[in-house]
Amino acid sequence: MPTGRQGSIHLFQFRGIDVFLHWSWFLIAVIEINARSGRYSSIAWNVLEYLALFVIVLVHEFGHALACRQVGGRANRIVLWPLGGVAYVDPPPRPGATLWSIAAGPLVNVALLPVLWGAALLVVPLHIANVGTLLYSVAWINTVLLIFNVLPIYPLDGGQILRSLLWFWMGRARSLMVATILGFVGAAIFVLYAIRERSTWLLILAAYMVLNCWGGMKQALFLTRMSKLERRPGYACPNCGSAPPVGVFWRCGHCRTKLDTFEWHAQCPNCSTQFPLTRCIDCGGAYPISQWVAGPPTIPATFVTNAGWPANGLQSEKS
Repeated sequence: MPTGRQGSIHLFQFRGIDVFLHWSWFLIAVIEINARSGRYSSIAWNVLEYLALFVIVLVHEFGHALACRQVGGRANRIVLWPLGGVAYVDPPPRPGATLWSIAAGPLVNVALLPVLWGAALLVVPLHIANVGTLLYSVAWINTVLLIFNVLPIYPLDGGQILRSLLWFWMGRARSLMVATILGFVGAAIFVLYAIRERSTWLLILAAYMVLNCWGGMKQALFLTRMSKLERRPGYACPNCGSAPPVGVFWRCGHCRTKLDTFEWHAQCPNCSTQFPLTRCIDCGGAYPISQWVAGPPTIPATFVTNAGWPANGLQSEKS
């Protein structure tokens, strides 16, 4: 999976969300445009068709990002690459918040269905050179992307939506485990289909699925272990409301000493460094220890994750 800084070009920023384009996008664009050059009277129309795919994927990812922010999560980066787009969203660790953050992407494609097909059905009978073909192709592109994305295969949107629904009654860890197992099954089917069709792209896509499923399974195992730990009374994460575990799950960012920050009141027992923020093991949020008081969780406007952790802060053993 690409990152927003390695091998990517910063295109623009919209509502605080930075959009990056991975360099490989240009390479694949040239290959795909030339491969479909016979559909139109000029290759310029092929370029327009590929740019339309770019726009559809972009608005899909903005659907994820804006929905995540709506529920109090953090989303500030989108990366576009040959396999589609990646919205780096971090919703609050609640099934409803996660469900809306994921479902909003495909809902954008649903909203585009009547617009694109309506335009195509109106223009195609007019027999305007290239225009009807372009609109018809773009309508099909949006439809295929929607169908593909809602397949219940992790890490596709459909698989993550399924995980969010299971979360309501199976819990955070078990729902993720079930989703990743189904994802492995779906990836295996993709591999068999790719071999049958001799499609390199499907094999790459299947590999991407397997890597994400493996990461999801490791996360599910970690969450399972965390759920069995003894929890410290009197403290609760300001974001997710979880009580912190008892034990040396944090590490001093200055001298690397392992410690229980709640036992030492956010001060390293070795070098006496005082830590301004303490990170939640469960959701990744980081807040002053004075805010870690037992009570109902509050959902802040911003959410601090690993990417924003200060170099001299108190790091958890998870990172």
